[in-house]
Amino acid sequence: VQLVESGGGLVQAGGSLRLSCAASGIIFTINLMGWYRQAPGKQRELVATITSGAITNYADSVKGRFTISRDTVKNTVNLQMDSLKPEDTAVYYCGVGWSLGGINYWGQGTQVTVSS
Repeated sequence: VQLVESGGGLVQAGGSLRLSCAASGIIFTINLMGWYRQAPGKQRELVATITSGAITNYADSVKGRFTISRDTVKNTVNLQMDSLKPEDTAVYYCGVGWSLGGINYWGQGTQVTVSS
């Protein structure tokens, strides 16, 4: 299983970025896809997840600003990030899981930096 993220970068506060993640080598049904992030000195935290039934879950800190979406045929998941804040700065990781219980595979991460 390979997950490849793209779309990270440097943006000013208030700007937008779109992260994409493509999964390959999948031999199981993906029931959960999601984005997590880890800032320096902090633990990895949930940003947003989406189930095979398109049920979404967001961290309170990103509700109303971030939107997660997925393509079940292409096995891709995207994260549209609007109204970015400096506190959104982190390495963002894509993950997939074969059950709704959690993530089984992770991508390598992509850096998002929001300047004030």
